[in-house]
Amino acid sequence: MDFNMALMKIVVDSKIPFISGIFEPFADVVYKDGAEISRTDLRDADALVIRTRTVCNAGLLEGSNLKLIASTTIGFDHIDTDFCNRNNIAWTNADGCNSPAVAQYVLAALLHISHERSLNLNKTVAGIIGVGNVGKKVERICRLLGMNVLLCDAPRKQNEENASFVNIDEVVGNADIVTLHVPLNRTGEYGTYHLFDTKMFEMMKAKVFINTSRGEVVETDALKAAIINNTVDFAAIDVWENEPKIDKSLLSLVDIATPHIAGYSLEGKAAGTEMAVRAVSKFFNLGLDSRQVESLPEVEEKIIVDCAGKSVLSVLQNVVKSIYNISADSDLLKQNADDFEKLRSGYRLRREFASCKILAKNVTDEQKEILNLLDFNLINE
Repeated sequence: MDFNMALMKIVVDSKIPFISGIFEPFADVVYKDGAEISRTDLRDADALVIRTRTVCNAGLLEGSNLKLIASTTIGFDHIDTDFCNRNNIAWTNADGCNSPAVAQYVLAALLHISHERSLNLNKTVAGIIGVGNVGKKVERICRLLGMNVLLCDAPRKQNEENASFVNIDEVVGNADIVTLHVPLNRTGEYGTYHLFDTKMFEMMKAKVFINTSRGEVVETDALKAAIINNTVDFAAIDVWENEPKIDKSLLSLVDIATPHIAGYSLEGKAAGTEMAVRAVSKFFNLGLDSRQVESLPEVEEKIIVDCAGKSVLSVLQNVVKSIYNISADSDLLKQNADDFEKLRSGYRLRREFASCKILAKNVTDEQKEILNLLDFNLINE
């Protein structure tokens, strides 16, 4: 698109990392807290770069000069895409940017559950609902852990000749662990709003329930009842209805509770920023189409684990907990329920497995193979 850059204005969520200074040579850039961006800010703006905390609906966008909204997040349910399409506002999301981080969060949850409940994962069936960027990575992790896997993805089942996909009824009726990785679609053929309601929980065999997708995919009261009735014996919940004003009674019932940070790795944030920058560049011909954020800091500290006499699962539990202690995040939210947004916006971004140095002493070939397959960075002394 040809564009007169002398007139260009870009509004940017101030909490997006690695973005400061990138657009300044090309535009007047205004940084604001995402929840505080207003119609006045957008009246003469050409582009808006956001996270999920900026709800882009008619109330915000009506009367604006916007030509493009670029979100640094996988999800885009905070963007009224119908309004944008009707009003010639292009929009993009950062599809897949933090999928490794979310998958690693699920691994941390599974290992925590296994340890706390003495659950032998290789004798369980995992039901993965939503097999996109995240779900495919979770599938790989579950198979590497020796779990049997049931895959449910309604759009893919309809559009692909793939016999491996099953209906959701089969998943909830047969899986021991159910983990959700679907987008939030409030309407339509593939609607997911309150996909897990009272009826769905009543059908469910699984005792373990994990949700890292969107809070509104699960009906809060139905989940609370399922936990109270022992339909669900262990719940790990990262996403909640009505964030940041979450249901405190649900918070008290679940085993793992985190403030929508499953995808909050430094690598994932950097990738989301890169994708948004490139989208703006391509749309306005800024010449930043291959722009990468500054180099991420190297993790200097190495994690030392003695593998002697330990099972593969025990080694994984030790290594993953050393990199990411999921229970510490959970304890923090449970003790500070009113600070959901503060905990989320001020979250100390964790590092992904491949960035962390692991010195595995007395490691067996089997242990080494699984650590390598799960993308851990093994080093020698």
